[in-house]
Amino acid sequence: ILGQAQSVADLFSGLGTFTFPLARRARVVAFDGEGSAIGALAAAAGGRAVEARVRDLFRRPLAADELARFDGVLMDPPRAGARAQAEQLARSPVPTVAMVSCNPATFARDARILVDGGYSLEWVQPVDQFLWSAEVELVASFRRG
Repeated sequence: ILGQAQSVADLFSGLGTFTFPLARRARVVAFDGEGSAIGALAAAAGGRAVEARVRDLFRRPLAADELARFDGVLMDPPRAGARAQAEQLARSPVPTVAMVSCNPATFARDARILVDGGYSLEWVQPVDQFLWSAEVELVASFRRG
């Protein structure tokens, strides 16, 4: 989903659901506001190319200039979405963004911010992973240009 990205920011990483698979082929810096989750991720990283950082991405999103060192970003925010972080991504030069969302409304809002900032929505895929529930996950790929 992030193509050939070699330096990836995993935003709202939690325990590393996406961090570790991404680290098989890229250097990953994982960011999450929950210190215990980042601590567990760091402990599980072993010798992998993973760096784990505590950061409240709602109050202190990675700024566009901080994002410039990454050639791919994966963002998996909670239900509230990631308006502030999407605004910074929209100002950044990052070529590829993958977004996972559990809320179609906040996904639409954050996706609009990215598109208005110059990204193209390449594809979006709903994932019905919760049997007997109305909940749905969305996975999407955005490219700059």
